[in-house]
Amino acid sequence: MTIQQLVTQPFSDQRPGTSGLRKKVTRFQQPHYLENFVQSIFDSVGSIQGKTLVVGGDGRYYNEQAIQIIIRMAAANGIGKIMVGRAGLLSTPAASTVIRKYQTHGGIILSASHNPGGPDGDFGIKYNTANGGPAPENITEAIYQCSRKIDRYLILDTANVPLEQCGSHPVGDMEVEVIDPVDDYAELMEQLFDFPAIRELLASGFTLRFDAMHAITGPYAHEILENRLGAATGTVINGTPLPDFGGHHPDPNLAHARELVEQLFSDNGPDFGAASDGDGDRNMILGRNFYVTPSDSLALLTANAHLIPGYREGLTGVARSMPTSLAVDRVAERQGIDCYETPTGWKFFGNLMDAGKVTLCGEESFGTGSSHIREKDGLWAVLFWLNILATRKQSVTEIVQQHWAEYGRNFYTRHDYEELDMEEAQGIIEHLERQFSTLEGRRLGSYGMELCDSFSYSDPVDGSTSSGQGIRILFKGGSRIVYRLSGTGTVGATLRVYIESYEPNPVRQHLDPQQALAPLIDIAVELGQIDSRTGRVNPSVIT
Repeated sequence: MTIQQLVTQPFSDQRPGTSGLRKKVTRFQQPHYLENFVQSIFDSVGSIQGKTLVVGGDGRYYNEQAIQIIIRMAAANGIGKIMVGRAGLLSTPAASTVIRKYQTHGGIILSASHNPGGPDGDFGIKYNTANGGPAPENITEAIYQCSRKIDRYLILDTANVPLEQCGSHPVGDMEVEVIDPVDDYAELMEQLFDFPAIRELLASGFTLRFDAMHAITGPYAHEILENRLGAATGTVINGTPLPDFGGHHPDPNLAHARELVEQLFSDNGPDFGAASDGDGDRNMILGRNFYVTPSDSLALLTANAHLIPGYREGLTGVARSMPTSLAVDRVAERQGIDCYETPTGWKFFGNLMDAGKVTLCGEESFGTGSSHIREKDGLWAVLFWLNILATRKQSVTEIVQQHWAEYGRNFYTRHDYEELDMEEAQGIIEHLERQFSTLEGRRLGSYGMELCDSFSYSDPVDGSTSSGQGIRILFKGGSRIVYRLSGTGTVGATLRVYIESYEPNPVRQHLDPQQALAPLIDIAVELGQIDSRTGRVNPSVIT
């Protein structure tokens, strides 16, 4: 075995987004592309000599090849040990669990989350630090700056490591430990939730369906839901991870999890349904003939946390991303705990959790989590809901409607305009910014304007500032329109428009959100000149 030092040149497009570096598979397959970014990680995250790193991914196309490259480069760069999931598999929440449990230096996670897979699909890579969470901006910026001037990378000339069986393998002076990808995570879930109560619920005739979307969560759901909790065989559908996710889009929403939605909205559907995404960190919650928005889910978890063994001592605080509904704010106010509003990106929650300021957190993009790890966690959210259902002995619909009656309902929707021309999308944001001085104090329809701004966040822990995080149009009475360019796509730009209105009157809380929000939706399109600037009559996806 010899260490090779290979000459390379920088690529200009390796700045990480909100969740690492995401590009088309074909881009990562270009000579030196992955290697450049991996070497930039090794050169930017402190002394790695003799340290331990966790490596794993969601099983999408190119996952196994990329892991073999990372292992050989890690050995050449003096890393002492790599812990890798069997077959190269680790869900993002499980990777965070392993990093924290074994106190490793950090980890490299291979995933493009909810983006499509396959030879023509997307691929991604990100670095997580020793707390188990995504690298903060100072580290991702250092990685990017290193990638701009890189001229060489190190790699060991050796054969691939067998990853199909758990065990230890020497690679040069480095140890590669292949671990079961599920065990440590499942053990943590048993510590947090009342498994006997959930078993009793499932044994009582309560029915559920979990759609793993042919992504990473399948093995976790089979083990926890069916094996440990006793759910009927067949509870988990699409449970085998596939490199192309079965040709489907592994995004757990009403548009892409159609098989699950059809089952839950059928005449004899299950009592409870849930789905998770490509890397296992997102979730969708359904009752029979009932959809729970991610924002409502976060509020309900917060309101019912005292029922869960792992959270009975109380919550230190909660946090939500800026575009996420204000529903959880009302619960936090009632409980007398702080509620933080952060930019989109899970890394912003990490500082708050490490400082003990928050216990639960969530984003409107189907992500909820807690301080048990430093990533959002799809299956954790499902178990949280099952524990609530087992304790309250009510249906999903009854629990949500009772919550609305007590706190009021935040009607909420997100309209995505995908694969826009970058200049067109940026033009919408700039057009809105130019209107700030003329909008404040105006009335638009029946809505009185209160504030227009470009959201900026000052981290209460380290004092860092993140600006340009989205346009907020705030109306009196709690209604909002938010415009934001997403950083998770790989083609063009995605404009997300979030529309929200507060309804305290139970008589009106039954309305369909698109109906209740119709006047605000029209205002949002008109203010942004979306139709005329993009040529799009309708959004690509409505959630």
